[in-house]
Amino acid sequence: MGLLDRNVQKSGIVISKLDDLINWARLSSMWPMAFGTACCAIEFMGAQSTPYDLDRFGIVPFASPRQADVMIVAGTVTFKMADRVRRLYEQMAEPRYVVSMGSCSNCGGPYWEHGYHVVKGVDRIIPVDVYVPGCPPRPEALIGGLLKLQEKIRQETIVAPKSIEKLLEKKAKVA
Repeated sequence: MGLLDRNVQKSGIVISKLDDLINWARLSSMWPMAFGTACCAIEFMGAQSTPYDLDRFGIVPFASPRQADVMIVAGTVTFKMADRVRRLYEQMAEPRYVVSMGSCSNCGGPYWEHGYHVVKGVDRIIPVDVYVPGCPPRPEALIGGLLKLQEKIRQETIVAPKSIEKLLEKKAKVA
């Protein structure tokens, strides 16, 4: 149920939960961090172009991790880059979300089997909220993944953000 789906009486007063209002604001203004590591970044740029227009969803890319709340990992992540990806993730403000775009970031892609330098999935470094399959995935697939992320945000509660729980679980497993 959306923010304004409730019956509005003649008085013009809307009664809703604070969670609904905050989640509506979050999902209506997702700001992904603009960086890419391989060919999927071209498709990410294509999704921002005129035919697809991510701006209509309120998705505006930012170059700074401190202003972004969504990280789109677009492409191959090597072991050399893994520490930097984790550092960028930790610099993002809460709540933060991760979209893994393409088979290279999802599971290592064709480079993992015959290479020693590729991480087998970005989920081994940072918690992932949505996976977008494909090699490279089309802009429509990325938009579908971002819409899934919006649905996930719509169901959240401000009492316990999911990304903090995932990070704590991962640190507990390591320790």
